[in-house]
Amino acid sequence: STVGYGDISCKTILGKVAIIIFIFGGLAMFASCIPEIIDLIGTRPKYGGCYKNERGRRHIVVCGHITYESVSHFLKDFLHEDREDVDVEVVFLHRKPPDLELEGFFKRHFTTVKFFQGSIMNPIDLGRVKVHEADACLVLANKYCQDPDAEDAANIMRVISIKNYSDDIRVIIQLMQYHNKAYLLNIPSWDWKQGDDVICLAELKLGFIAQSCLAPGFSTMMANLFAMRSFKTSPDMAAWQNDYLQGTGCEMYTETLSPTFTGMSFSQASELCFVKLKLLLLAIEVKSDDGGDSKISINPRGAKIPANTVGFFIAQSAEEVKRAWFYCKACHEDVKDENQIKKCKCKNLATTKPGGPAQSSMVNATKPANNVKKNVSVKEEPKPNMNGRPTNKAAVQQKSAKMEVGIADDQAKDFDFEKTEMKYDSTGMFHWTPARAIEDCILDRNQAAMTVLNGHVVVCLFADPDSPLIGLRNLVMPLRASNFHYHELKHVVIVGSVDYIRREWKTLQNLPKISVLNGSPLSRADLRAVNVNLCDMCVILSAKVPSNDDPTLADKEAILASLNIKAMTFDDTIGVLSQNNGASDSLSPLGSPIVLQRKGSVYGANVPMITELVNDSNVQFLDQDDDDDPDTELYLTQPFACGTAFAVSVLDSLMSTTYFNQNALTLIRSLITGGATPELELILAEGAGLRGGYSTPETLSNRDRCRVGQISLFEGPLASFGEGGKYIDLFVAALRNYGMLCIGLYRFRDTANAFDASSKRYVITNPPTDFNLLPSDQVFVLMQFDPGMEYRPDWGDGKGGERLLRAGHSVVGGPPGHSVVGGPPGHPAGGGKKPDSS
Repeated sequence: STVGYGDISCKTILGKVAIIIFIFGGLAMFASCIPEIIDLIGTRPKYGGCYKNERGRRHIVVCGHITYESVSHFLKDFLHEDREDVDVEVVFLHRKPPDLELEGFFKRHFTTVKFFQGSIMNPIDLGRVKVHEADACLVLANKYCQDPDAEDAANIMRVISIKNYSDDIRVIIQLMQYHNKAYLLNIPSWDWKQGDDVICLAELKLGFIAQSCLAPGFSTMMANLFAMRSFKTSPDMAAWQNDYLQGTGCEMYTETLSPTFTGMSFSQASELCFVKLKLLLLAIEVKSDDGGDSKISINPRGAKIPANTVGFFIAQSAEEVKRAWFYCKACHEDVKDENQIKKCKCKNLATTKPGGPAQSSMVNATKPANNVKKNVSVKEEPKPNMNGRPTNKAAVQQKSAKMEVGIADDQAKDFDFEKTEMKYDSTGMFHWTPARAIEDCILDRNQAAMTVLNGHVVVCLFADPDSPLIGLRNLVMPLRASNFHYHELKHVVIVGSVDYIRREWKTLQNLPKISVLNGSPLSRADLRAVNVNLCDMCVILSAKVPSNDDPTLADKEAILASLNIKAMTFDDTIGVLSQNNGASDSLSPLGSPIVLQRKGSVYGANVPMITELVNDSNVQFLDQDDDDDPDTELYLTQPFACGTAFAVSVLDSLMSTTYFNQNALTLIRSLITGGATPELELILAEGAGLRGGYSTPETLSNRDRCRVGQISLFEGPLASFGEGGKYIDLFVAALRNYGMLCIGLYRFRDTANAFDASSKRYVITNPPTDFNLLPSDQVFVLMQFDPGMEYRPDWGDGKGGERLLRAGHSVVGGPPGHSVVGGPPGHPAGGGKKPDSS
């Protein structure tokens, strides 16, 4: 019908009446459909539609566990001001609409964040968020889930769906459990060489804690390095807080080294970067000779740097690191202010900067021995087959004057397999022992008390028989890395429920020097039986599932155990073994006299301890003498700054670190795990555990890699720097004379000798060059492998065993693993509130 001036209209009365009726009927019918139309428009999903990339920006897709907490943690790090030029849009895809809090958060970040409702398992939804065009796809895990294996299985299915839709998309996934990593290798298009990566929370969390057993406080330093933080010091703060905060502002960056560095050794380049450019060069990317995969060498020995090598730096911002690319000897040699080192017009820099790490050149992988050791090499002379475990074969060897020589020691080409003992795993990265039954390693309280446990690691483990496995192998393996000699390995004593440990034992049975005490970590009698006051580190872990009702109670056992140990008092214990007079002239490789006994801590508060927390806010209960506000961020709290607390939440920032810098995770993993390689991952994925291997020159060369250590400034050749020296002088001397790369300090919180001075130390990451040192300071170092001193069974008689360990550790032979006497220099000791510094 037409209303108004229609070209066609009715002429007759009957036609006009019919049209009037038709118009009214049509209007009535249309009016009855209006609610249905409104309903259809209203039910259109608010977060439907498709992602439109109008400005040609890159985008990433984030899926998995999307909550206000996980998203805010992720974006805070991803969009940090210290990252330059983050022109990446973040697209979240989740099947449920966001709650009000999360919706408000997305609105505040509307320029960089988009949210779409849909399932990552649905190809239509993957098409809506343009997964095939995305730069990467990130899968977040729920760290507080009731069933970690089910959470991992769901996230692996998400990866399968993403890879099925677009097989060349880069995927970065968080997994809870280490053993689930194996399933990712089954996805045909999963390829770590193309940037696919997995952040295994259990592996990294326990790896961080393991490194803290070797160098207390190291977990805090590393966690602060890969998280983006801006420090703001203030005159109102205590001096120790200002020192600590300045270190938290440091992050890890990569930059191509300028042509000036070509041909230098790593130590020369590192010294130049630190002294001239105020940058700390940790590692370089090494390209293999045959053009294969590049690998990262941390503090490599003697290697010359080729052109266009990518370096790994610790610095305050990406802007600072550019100095390493701009530095030109001709133009900048006389420049005193590092901020003036900017791009110059010199012809040396006319060469185009390589596009990425793939273009960095090769560094010779066979490293010459360190000069300090007078070029003592593993290959220099045949040594007896030494492994320190009293086997029948060793007894036969000792009875006969003729010592059989194994391939592990002289690296001979022709050898008899039957006469050779396997000491390392098949990759040569870890110490290995034939599988033992758990019954052979269980101690009761009396046996533990009779055993001379000293300088060991006590693991207090809370677990029900059916608790999810936490992967204790990830804690023990870094402590069994092959760049330690056998006698240097710290004995690990696990105190907890044997029923639970029995389920983990398959992954532990091939690692040496492990004992289990079937008891409770809350029982003081059990703790005294394992000499907790003489341990080098007490680790408190919980495998129990956090309750849904009140997640803050998830840490109740760990907090109770920590407070229980701190409240204990001990006798003024002295190491059981007496000093042999003939050993008084023996010196450790660094020149400090070895002390055979160490006093134990009289107060439990001085026992070195690290507690793993599920919930960040519970850190306030660990230290009764701190004044941390409950809302303080974890990294600003005293227990975290002192390295005595660790929470899995600090690993959140690894997602964005890995996205921006693929090699950063590789570097962190090689530092933390003690040397886990893709080859080893494939072996462990078989499920049969570590395989032993006969040593060959190739596998033995894998031992020559640097490790984390802690050096005291109280005695030894570096002691002169403790008396008011500057950090830059210590850095240069340690690097030139010992090949050790200093990366930070561990300092007493209260340096005044007050009666109530605390024995707590705190971490200072990469101090400024003019930082004043104190004799009580300990230095975090990346030290070279020392191929010299190997353990011999006949050294346990006091005639030579004392010359074994460097930097103040001491060892006496005896029952394998139980007779390690001594600990890291600066270990809290003695009877007062504040321990000896030595």
